[in-house]
Amino acid sequence: MHQHSISIATLSDIDEMVTLVNSAYRGETSKKGWTTEADLLDGIRTDSDSITALMSNANNTILKYSIDNSIVGCVLLENQLTQLYLGMLTVNPELQNKGIGKKLLAAAEIFAKEQQLTTITMSVISIRKELIQWYCSKGYHLTGKTKPFPIDKRFGIPKQKLEFVLLEKVIT
Repeated sequence: MHQHSISIATLSDIDEMVTLVNSAYRGETSKKGWTTEADLLDGIRTDSDSITALMSNANNTILKYSIDNSIVGCVLLENQLTQLYLGMLTVNPELQNKGIGKKLLAAAEIFAKEQQLTTITMSVISIRKELIQWYCSKGYHLTGKTKPFPIDKRFGIPKQKLEFVLLEKVIT
């Protein structure tokens, strides 16, 4: 029987998370899963400096989903005082559609409640219709707000003009 767990990621998890996030969003491996951005962006999705910086910020928590001590999913949670920002939801492309993303979203909601935050927000690239639909099926809704995609090689190099749409979910 495999052991599944969700816990808070630590600095010793950085290399494994960098590999996971890049494998799920970029390059050939990502095309096995439906979260790929390989057709939209060149370059890497993250690196160890970026994840170290995220972890060094006291407002941030990264949850990791492990199976037998191997990290197969993660999500970034940022306490923005009035709301929780959810980002970098990642599941290993070989293990997508097995409920891991849904479990990480549920853990994010518990985390938000523990922090006394009633809203979770996120940004998704606007043309990722299937991803937006998936979040909507989990209780998120489009706010009607958009924001520009960052012009920063650290997030990848857009192959077309991209923008984010903002989604949110009110949790009770």
